[in-house]
Amino acid sequence: MRTGTVKFYVESKGYGFITDEETGKDIFVHASGVKAEELREGNRVSYQEEDGRKGKVATEVHLL
Repeated sequence: MRTGTVKFYVESKGYGFITDEETGKDIFVHASGVKAEELREGNRVSYQEEDGRKGKVATEVHLL
């Protein structure tokens, strides 16, 4: 599992980005991969990284 911080998440649209703690790169997150009740800017999360259609995608996102 990787860890990061929610850069932003738009609940009404169901997507956002997480900044990876190790690499500093942003990774896309879709509502289908979120296992928490809600994500907010600044939340620290753990996640798995998978290949998506347009690059890396965060899945199995949990609040820490």
